[in-house]
Amino acid sequence: MPETMRRIVIENSDEISKKWLEEVAKKKNEDYTSTISEELYESTNREFVNVIFASINKQQNLKVLTEFSDRLINLGWPLSYITDGLQTFRRVTIDFILNQSEKVDSDYLSRILNVVDDWVEPIIKQLVREYSGSWEHTVSLQRLALQELSAPLIPVMENITIMPLIGTIDTERAKLIMENLLDGVIKNNAEVVLIDITGVPVVDTMVAHHIIQAAEAVRLIGATCILVGIRPEIAQTIVNLGIDLSKFPTKSSLRKGFNTALKLTNRDIVSLSDDKDQDISNLLDSLK
Repeated sequence: MPETMRRIVIENSDEISKKWLEEVAKKKNEDYTSTISEELYESTNREFVNVIFASINKQQNLKVLTEFSDRLINLGWPLSYITDGLQTFRRVTIDFILNQSEKVDSDYLSRILNVVDDWVEPIIKQLVREYSGSWEHTVSLQRLALQELSAPLIPVMENITIMPLIGTIDTERAKLIMENLLDGVIKNNAEVVLIDITGVPVVDTMVAHHIIQAAEAVRLIGATCILVGIRPEIAQTIVNLGIDLSKFPTKSSLRKGFNTALKLTNRDIVSLSDDKDQDISNLLDSLK
C-alpha cells in the first residue's frame, strides 16, 4: 500500500474500526456466529481489527494475523468468519478513503481498488491455505481413527481375541481387517480369534472371500479363527452361493463361539457349588 494511503488508514484507524465493528455486528444473528456469546463475539472482533491494523503497520508482515487465525482454528471458528471480515474491512476502508478525497475520478477509484486489493488478497489467500491445511490434517486424523475403529481386535482373555465387524466390508476395509488380524494375533499371542459378523448387513461372495482369506492367513501363523454371528439369512445366502466355510469353525452367536474358544485353549466354564459359594462368602466376611 502506498505510504499516503497507508498513513490515511493508520491515522484514522479508530473511525475505520468503529465502522467495521458496526458492519460485522450486523452479521451476528444471520449466520454461523449466532450461537457464539455476545461477549466472545465482540472481543474477538476487536482483536481481529487490531491485528489487521498491525499487519498494515508492519508492511504486510502476516505473523500477527496468522497467530490470530491459528487460535480461531483451534477454537473451531469457520474460515468464513475471517474471509467475511476481511472483505468487510476492504469495503469499509475503500469507502473511507473515497470520502476523504475531494475529487474522485475513475482512475483514482481504480487505483484505490487495486491498492486495497493488493493488500487484502494475499492475507485472504494465506489464511485459506492455513485453514485448508488444518482441515486436511484433521480429516486425515479422523480417517485414521475411523480405520482403527472399523476393524478393532480386542483381547478378552489370555490367548483369545475378538474382532467385531459392523457395516459394509469393501476391499479397502478387508485389507485393513487382514492387517489388524495378523498384527493383533502376533502382538497378543492369540491362539483363537473370533470374527463376529453380527453387525455385517450383507454377506455376499466378495465378503465371504475376504473373510476366508483372513481366516486362512490367521491359520498360517498358528492360530484358529472362529466365525460367529451366522444368522439364518446369512447361512442361507452362503449355501445358495456355494461358499465353502468348512475350513474353520462357525457359530451362530458370540457366546457359543467363546465357549468353543475356551475349549480350544483347554479351559471351560464351571459353576461353583452352594458350599463353595458359602465358603467364599465366609472368607469375604472374615476380611471385613
